[in-house]
Amino acid sequence: MTTPLSWQQDTAAVLKARIDRLPIATATHKKWMTLLAFFFFFDTMDAAMLGYTAPALRAEWGLSISTIGLLSSTTFVGMMIGAVAGGRLADRVGRRPIILSSVVFYSVFSLATALAPNVASLGVFRALTGLGLQAMIGVLLVFVSEMYPKHLRGRYQAILLGLGCIGIPAVAGLASFLIPMGPGMWRWVFAFGSVGIIGTLAGMRILPESVRWQVDNGRAVEAETLVDKMETEARQKTGKELPEVVVTEPVPAGRASDLFTRKYLGRLIALSVCMTCFVLINYGFNGWVATLLMERGLSQEQSMHAAFIMSLASALGAFLAYPIIDRFERRLVGAVCMALVAALLTLFAFSDNATVTVLSGFLLTALLFAALSVLYTYAPEIFPTNLRGFGAGIANGTGRVAGLAQGFVVAAIYNGFGFSSVFIYLAVCALLFAITLGFFGMNTSNRSLEEV
Repeated sequence: MTTPLSWQQDTAAVLKARIDRLPIATATHKKWMTLLAFFFFFDTMDAAMLGYTAPALRAEWGLSISTIGLLSSTTFVGMMIGAVAGGRLADRVGRRPIILSSVVFYSVFSLATALAPNVASLGVFRALTGLGLQAMIGVLLVFVSEMYPKHLRGRYQAILLGLGCIGIPAVAGLASFLIPMGPGMWRWVFAFGSVGIIGTLAGMRILPESVRWQVDNGRAVEAETLVDKMETEARQKTGKELPEVVVTEPVPAGRASDLFTRKYLGRLIALSVCMTCFVLINYGFNGWVATLLMERGLSQEQSMHAAFIMSLASALGAFLAYPIIDRFERRLVGAVCMALVAALLTLFAFSDNATVTVLSGFLLTALLFAALSVLYTYAPEIFPTNLRGFGAGIANGTGRVAGLAQGFVVAAIYNGFGFSSVFIYLAVCALLFAITLGFFGMNTSNRSLEEV
């Protein structure tokens, strides 16, 4: 429901509508995107880090597949806590302080992981790194959803993910280059994960607080100054006056417990199912593919090279979502992508041809990350400002709970039923994602956050 500006004098609603009417992403938006993508790079890099260092850890420390699964699962303990706690704190104290403090936190513990003397300490440090990363990443997505115009939200989430996903081939390439040099070289892969801390220096200077959070927390004057700046940049860039402001009826502030009422519970459950399925597929495939290919008979070098080629598709997939994520309804785009992922996982499971294996792995990775662009855009859209971080955080945290068991599940399926069964299990997860988002998701494309 919308009303003309002259009928609606609520300052908060007007400022939010002024962001949505911007016809372009301004120079300020692009500056933020550069910084946020830098931060996102280290999240996607870390997500793949254990998978690419696992073969070296197994060889050097004599670890079993089950122990690698345990290490993978401990990372999810931190991710689960970070997703929920980071989202809740961002709703209470603001988006900016949680983003910047989380970067410092995960960087310190990524460096600690590189120095870990044994498996136990490595597991603890991985958990703490995961806590910081997930506290940050959920709030990054909220920030983009709140600060970019409604008709560009999806595209800029796709850009953020696409640039960030360069971290996956980066860690694959780094691992394939460093690890063959000798024992202990895997440590340098984790050490590189701490470099994100340098971005906090730029963040303290250029990253503002979210306008939507500010106006809902009594800081309208500061928020208006920022909106004025973006409007001026848009006028200068386009050479035209901006469209008329059309204000959406304000959404009443609520309590955290409102997430579990009839209005929001269905949204939360559907999103949690999709997050869970994505985590199981992503970490089940990208986190294990190098190790499982070795178990199928490939050498360490061959499996690392195959995994590297497949990893190149992650950034490509995110960018492929760019032209369609705001043009078509997001839930349908995501559902189609995941149905295709299910088909390709099945092909991957039964192929005994190296070319077909790598090609199917490449294509399914691209489609998986196209679907992730949709999911990351969709997650913050379906909750109101004061519950946005918490709601998205709970769904993300639920997915990480599944990640706790994922390492054990993959190891158990592989040990009990073999290579192909692992990928059939992942294909079932992809189908469940497609059905849930396609049939139970909401229409959010080109709608203001308040209207959703």
